[in-house]
Amino acid sequence: MYKFFRKTHKWVGLTIALLIVLFSISGIILNHRSLFSSTDINRSLLPEEYQYKNWNNAAVRATVKLNENSFLLYGNIGVWHTDSTFSKFTDFNTGFPSGMDNRKIFKLLKTNQTLLAGTLFGLYEFNPEQKQWLKIPLPLHEENIVDILQKGDSTFVLTRSHLLVTTNLNTFDTIKLPQPENYDNKVGLFKTLWVIHSGEIYGELGKLLVDLMALVFIFLSVGGVILFFSKRQLKRKKTDKPKQESIRKTHKWNLKWHNKVGWITAIFLILTTLTGMFLRPPLLIVIANNRISKIPFTELDTPNPWFDVLRRIMYVSEEDQFILSTSEGFYSFDKDFKNKAKLVESQPPASVMGVTVFEHLYAENIMIGSFEGLFMWNYKTGEIFDLIKKQPYIRPEMKGPPVGDYKITGFSIHYKGQPIAFEYQHGAMNINGENEFTPMPQNIIENAPISLWNLALEVHTGRIYGAFLGMFYILVVPLCGILILLTIVGGVVVWFKFHSKMRKQ
Repeated sequence: MYKFFRKTHKWVGLTIALLIVLFSISGIILNHRSLFSSTDINRSLLPEEYQYKNWNNAAVRATVKLNENSFLLYGNIGVWHTDSTFSKFTDFNTGFPSGMDNRKIFKLLKTNQTLLAGTLFGLYEFNPEQKQWLKIPLPLHEENIVDILQKGDSTFVLTRSHLLVTTNLNTFDTIKLPQPENYDNKVGLFKTLWVIHSGEIYGELGKLLVDLMALVFIFLSVGGVILFFSKRQLKRKKTDKPKQESIRKTHKWNLKWHNKVGWITAIFLILTTLTGMFLRPPLLIVIANNRISKIPFTELDTPNPWFDVLRRIMYVSEEDQFILSTSEGFYSFDKDFKNKAKLVESQPPASVMGVTVFEHLYAENIMIGSFEGLFMWNYKTGEIFDLIKKQPYIRPEMKGPPVGDYKITGFSIHYKGQPIAFEYQHGAMNINGENEFTPMPQNIIENAPISLWNLALEVHTGRIYGAFLGMFYILVVPLCGILILLTIVGGVVVWFKFHSKMRKQ
């Protein structure tokens, strides 16, 4: 058994050292999004799947009509102004901080008085005199704006955890959303493992601790490779004595700290690896629907039942009620948010990655778009119609991957009055099968790199390897996790065996 762990630690460690370093570096970047938000990477340096073509890769979320001859198109590419024919596009991002992450627009809303934009890092208002976007201060530390809604004189601003309301954009009130019916004060196991893996469970201090573990992974991986080659060099008799002495000192120092740092941090490295393995399919399927009690004295231990679950908001005037899309389903609220939230009886298909299209069509019918597809949902009768396949939706008996045949990222009705859906891989598609959408201009492609944070996410989740492995990329995270665990355990066994021998001697 000892020989097995010794060989496993050496050869498996060498094999996956580069992947461990990439996982570690990308993890540190993911933990500090605002710090890296201004850093971009040219898409031409990445595999073909990451190049913009026909408005793919979530380039567009929606369009807004300013007047008969003026429209705005927005999404991951920021905001662009165009005419009624969608033939010429001009940059409309002046005022946003530099970096594509700062120009990732979740919602653009034209009210009677102004034009608002909700981004990852705050709420912005367009100033027509200065011709630029100006940031609006909010009373919350949280600035991730996921939706904006106008109802009468009131503007509702939705973040991932709170709902704000204002009538003048100067003062905001926080609406205390009532808890859902049958609220159990529990949280999803996925969310729990997520915040443990990132360290967010203990706020910034916890994230720094996980960053330290990432640095330890890098130190041990690089150090392990150096140990392997320095040991081989020491066995060469032809190496001159001064050089061999220098290699011996380096090897001795490296071995000492490789062992010491490794066994001291082993339990933390194992915890980081295990939690990461269950955040991606296929192991994610095992925990996806499990709920557990909130861990006391952590970020999750909050009295807010809507912490980090809010995604979209809609007001249905016919029913005089609000409907909120959350990561845990769709809920209805009365007009004053007084009574407990009701989980809508018949839930539409919606990806756990969030709803990208949420539009009230007429009466009880709502258009729902996500990575599950594009549907018309009657929230009263429960009827669901697939708008792309042009057929009633049949719910599968067994839940498979959290994506459908069409991964919808946006929708627009402003191009020649045609319903244009934007699909993640294929881009713009007319769901009536008629006129195609306007070609993606070269100036937008050239000015729309990928943010460093998004690239880090592709690396950390293993999706970037899909360019070489196809659908088998889904196995990268779980297989690497198993190999990393074997390497860590093997290292501890080798260290323990060696020190036990030394004590006996």
